[in-house]
Amino acid sequence: MSRTLPSAVLAVSDTEATAAVSRSWAALGIVAGFASLASVFLSMMLSPEYVAGSVMTTEVMNRHYLDRQPFMIAFHVVTVVSAFALVVFGAGLQRRLRASLQASSLLPQVAFAGVVLVAVSQIMGTALDTEFLFGTSDTAINLPGDIGLYSHWIATLPWVWAGAGLAGLALGAAGRSRAIPVWLSIVGWVLGGLTALLALSPLQYMAAGPGALWLLVTAFGFTLGDRAHRREFLRV
Repeated sequence: MSRTLPSAVLAVSDTEATAAVSRSWAALGIVAGFASLASVFLSMMLSPEYVAGSVMTTEVMNRHYLDRQPFMIAFHVVTVVSAFALVVFGAGLQRRLRASLQASSLLPQVAFAGVVLVAVSQIMGTALDTEFLFGTSDTAINLPGDIGLYSHWIATLPWVWAGAGLAGLALGAAGRSRAIPVWLSIVGWVLGGLTALLALSPLQYMAAGPGALWLLVTAFGFTLGDRAHRREFLRV
């Protein structure tokens, strides 16, 4: 017995079908995943080492960041790249889900919103870069104690991946309608659920680990797999 395609699929024109099978958006998800991991790694490198019993003075922190300006630039670039790529990935994910789910489903919008929330966190994580890259030792721009704020800023905001948990759970729910491959649905439930639980807890920054892993696995899945969906659109 042949399966009846959702009305949203039947309404797709030839031009839309060609766009629907494009995997560029998913490939950008891979870019976003690796760039976000690089962002987290660089933020850890930029954070001063806290030694028990020592006193972290403003002078020590200023010298620390002055010596690491190339890493500050790299952190800024990869984090913004991640944010840009995340928005495109989110838009493509929304279109992919919309093509396979009923028109009334909220899951495409929820998945898109979750990915965009992560992108916003990434952009906000770079919001003070220029201020401290060029004004670390200039007291006319920054007060002596401000460098401590910057240190905490870049070590927290890029790690806020709560939105990825929301997007992963949306993909998990989409799998109940067979809108995506079953294994991607399972990945959404497991990694998305873990990311959401960590985000809900006081250990919220740990959500960056499973969140970025969910992004990479999902992006690779849609880039290299998802053949059944592409074949459906080629037959329409």
